[in-house]
Amino acid sequence: MSGAHKESLGYPIATATYATLFLGLFLGVLGKYFGFFEWEIIFIFTTVTFVFIFLLTHFRVRVFIYRSIKKIYDDVSLLEDAQLTPHKITTNMESLKQEVQKYATDKKLEIESLRIQEEYRKDFIGNVAHELKTPLFTVQGYILTLLDGAMNDKSVRKKYLQRADKGVERLIYLVNDLDMITKLEVGDMNLNYSYFDIVKLVKNSFELLEMKAAKRNITLTFDAEYLEPVMVNADEERIQQLLTNLLDNSIKYGKEDGTTEISIQHLIQNKILVRVTDNGEGISNEHLTRLFERFYRVDKSGNRKVGGSGLGLSIVKHIIEAHDERIYVESEFGVGSEFSFTLEEAEDIE
Repeated sequence: MSGAHKESLGYPIATATYATLFLGLFLGVLGKYFGFFEWEIIFIFTTVTFVFIFLLTHFRVRVFIYRSIKKIYDDVSLLEDAQLTPHKITTNMESLKQEVQKYATDKKLEIESLRIQEEYRKDFIGNVAHELKTPLFTVQGYILTLLDGAMNDKSVRKKYLQRADKGVERLIYLVNDLDMITKLEVGDMNLNYSYFDIVKLVKNSFELLEMKAAKRNITLTFDAEYLEPVMVNADEERIQQLLTNLLDNSIKYGKEDGTTEISIQHLIQNKILVRVTDNGEGISNEHLTRLFERFYRVDKSGNRKVGGSGLGLSIVKHIIEAHDERIYVESEFGVGSEFSFTLEEAEDIE
């Protein structure tokens, strides 16, 4: 057994001291009683006794503690990154206590993390099943109706096939979003950085959603007139998708006859801040911290007034984080919401 490991000498020293004092006192009393009291003999005897008891106690305790602690190390794999050789095991009780506390703390954190992941997994599976179930049952219902004889009526047949087609489109939309967010989360989606004008990109997004906004008479506008390009360095396609998702959400939950406004603010250190502000329903504070979770919905009633995969904001968050940028949200219930994100501003390009 190697002596390189830490040892606790307090116990054998105390044991040897108490035993020596007792035997020395006992020998002194006997010497006085029988008349052979000699200091030299008592000193030699007590010294030899102290050394003998110390060595014996130390050796026995050391062997006992070493074996007991080694069994603990073996049972709980306290040193998971090293082999349990004698010189790596401590017989110092304070050191052992600290290591056991560290082990218990680490395991508690690991168990808590696993519990959270398990709850998240259950929620995710339940949400995916719910999101897929609605369009699947819709498509199945229309097809079964057609098979039961409705297909003989041309007007009904066309109407039901069109509705079934919309259900299939929703399924495709959901599956595509799931595929994208999975790639973003595992880092499997490469970003194609390029220099582009963010003002022009916003205008393109306005054009894409112009008809959808017109249905609710919502105005898509800038906060000011941007006469000069604002060049940024990012993945243009992904930022286009991010803007589309934010504007789409703003239209869905915005107030009819309302406004969605985009502003672009120059920050320090070659950064810009893009802000998407609306005067819609707003979001209460209790929901703000969970807005970017997959399938998280503010309205828990299940009676949705608007469609969507429930993944839009989660995709937005992952796109921004993939660019090593930040996204922020501020909202006041009944007043409106503002989503803002940073991008790297491109240096002057000749």
